[in-house]
Amino acid sequence: MYKGLIRPLLFLMSAEQAHHFTFTSLKFLFRIPGVHWLIKALFGSLKGNEKEVMGLSFRNPIGLAAGFDKDAKLFNELSAFGFGFIEIGTLTPIAQEGNPKPRLFRLVEDESVINRMGFNNGGVDAAALKLAKRKTDIVIGGNIGKNKLTPNELAITDYIKGVDALHAVVDYFVVNVSSPNTPNLRELQEKKPLKQLLQEVQKRNKALGDKPLLLKIAPDLNTHQLDDIIEIVNELKLSGIVATNTTVSREGLTTSQAQVKAIGPGGLSGKVLAKRSTEVVRYLRSKLSINTVIIAVGGVFTAEDAREKIDAGADLVQVWTGFLYEGPAMVRKMLRSL
Repeated sequence: MYKGLIRPLLFLMSAEQAHHFTFTSLKFLFRIPGVHWLIKALFGSLKGNEKEVMGLSFRNPIGLAAGFDKDAKLFNELSAFGFGFIEIGTLTPIAQEGNPKPRLFRLVEDESVINRMGFNNGGVDAAALKLAKRKTDIVIGGNIGKNKLTPNELAITDYIKGVDALHAVVDYFVVNVSSPNTPNLRELQEKKPLKQLLQEVQKRNKALGDKPLLLKIAPDLNTHQLDDIIEIVNELKLSGIVATNTTVSREGLTTSQAQVKAIGPGGLSGKVLAKRSTEVVRYLRSKLSINTVIIAVGGVFTAEDAREKIDAGADLVQVWTGFLYEGPAMVRKMLRSL
C-alpha cells in the first residue's frame, strides 16, 4: 500500500514538503484513540530481537538515524514503527533556519537523497523540553552540533551546551563533526581539533554522569584520517563511532549528470552509499577494541543490507533514506528476516 499509493502521492510534493506533511499527519492520527496501539500492532518491534549495547537495553538493533526527527517532535509516535532506538538532532545551542530552500532532493532512480539542510533546528533547549515529557521507553540518542555562525575555534562551547541541555533527557550522545552542509565543520575531524573537542565534551559528560558518547564521521575520510580517529577514540575511551554521515561524492549514480549538477552541493545518502559505509565499518572494526561500539548507517533498506553491516562489524544499524523509500513496514520486515 505504501509503495503503490502513499509514496507516489508524497513524491508529488517536494521532499521537504512531504516530510512536513508526514509529521503533521502522524501528529493528527496519533491523537485518535487506539491509533498508537494499532500502529504498534501492525509495525511495532518483534520480541526476541532485544540487544544490550553500551549498558543500554535496545528493543532491537535497527534505529532511526539523526536528521529525521531533528527537533524531537515525533519520537513518541515514531517509536510505534518498530525502531529499536531513535536519534534526534542534529541540535545546536541556538535555533537556526538552516540553508535556503530548496535543500532536500530525491534521486528516485538511485533510491537516494541529496540534502543541504544545514542543521535547521529549533535549538537544543526546546528539544530538551519535549524529551522531558517523553511517553516511550525507547532508547533516545542526542546528536549535537555547532551553530553555523560559531567559528571552529569556539566550537567546543557549542558542543558542551548541547551536553548540558540534553544530559538528563537522552540515553547517549553523538558528536556530529561530519555534516558537509555547515561551512568548515568537517575541519573539526582533523586530529588536533578533534581530540581537543572530544576531550572537553567527554570531561563535561563525565562530570554530569558519564553517558555513552559516540563520534559521527564522514564516509569521505581516507585511511590516514580514519587511523587518526581510531587513535583518538581508543585513547579517550569513547563509547563508539557512528559510520557514516552523508557523502560529497557523486560516484555510482545513474541519475543524469545534468540533473545532479542542477541540484548542486549537499550530502548524498541512500543505496549509493551502502558500499562505502560498509567498507568504513569493516576497517574500523579491524582496528577498534571489540568493546568499542559501531553504529552503521548508509544505504540500509533491507534485512540483507543490515546483515551486511553487522557482518562487517556493526553492533547496531540505523536507517533514514531507506525509511523514506520503503515505508512504515520497513523495520518489521527487516526484523522478521534478521
